Amino acid sequence: QVQLQESGGGLVQPGGSLRLSCAASGSILRINAMGWYRQAPGKQRELVASITSGGTTNYLDSVQGRFTISRDNAKNMVYLQMNSLKPEDTADYYCHANVKPSALWASRDYWGQGTQVTVSS
Repeated sequence: QVQLQESGGGLVQPGGSLRLSCAASGSILRINAMGWYRQAPGKQRELVASITSGGTTNYLDSVQGRFTISRDNAKNMVYLQMNSLKPEDTADYYCHANVKPSALWASRDYWGQGTQVTVSS
């Protein structure tokens, strides 16, 4: 089994910053893409940012230039640095990883339980 544990959410004022972290643990042979999704109340879950094992990144247009995704392959961790936060960034943020657990198992998607980010004055 693979577990993803997020941390770093909270309440921040508009214009502020937060850094989300996600640690992958368990049976891991290889982690392929990792990323962050978010879901606001009444809205569908959307991809915020993703990063491949080689470091190629992709961002939601509305966070481009404000958010930065990075990963530490040695520690099986992914991070999301969020700057210039806006009220519309308020959502539950979920860590995602595509993981190959072992040589016998195919790669599959895993999700964290989510961390809440609230941007409000």
